[in-house]
Amino acid sequence: MKKEECFYLGKIVSKFSFKGEVLIKLDTDEPESYTKMESVFVNYNNNLVPFFIEKCTLHKSDLLRAKFEDIDSEEDADDIMKAELYLPLTLLPELEGDQFYYHEIIGFTIIDTTFGEVGIIKSINDSTAQALFEVDRKGTEILIPMNDEFIVNVDRESKTISVNTPEGLIDLYL
Repeated sequence: MKKEECFYLGKIVSKFSFKGEVLIKLDTDEPESYTKMESVFVNYNNNLVPFFIEKCTLHKSDLLRAKFEDIDSEEDADDIMKAELYLPLTLLPELEGDQFYYHEIIGFTIIDTTFGEVGIIKSINDSTAQALFEVDRKGTEILIPMNDEFIVNVDRESKTISVNTPEGLIDLYL
């Protein structure tokens, strides 16, 4: 399994017991939907390795407490500490309407209701307080906040996202 065929689920953040249990910080708004997993891919030595789950439960509402097969001691758990976890893209629930996953809109065209065609989404910057569309317009990078008030429509068929940005925002970059 390649990383491109998967989505980032979370990261092992600490050991929980001397029997090899670990706590996983999930990158999701709905951690409860991941309590029935049978396996995950662990990024181990830059390879995605399948790990089978014996049991997992929610811990303090936002962490997942998990026991993996063959991880039976603190030393075993130390070996996978801070590892990132992935699941196949096929396990993501289908989103409808104006909801989208970041990975699925790369390559979409941004069209502003006033300005017209802005450019192609190259990536999403979610390292700032507010996530941003990173749009390429003929070699010029334009950053547009991913604000629900700005997003007018997401058209998966035509691979476009219509936005209504504040006056002058796009002109700042040109």
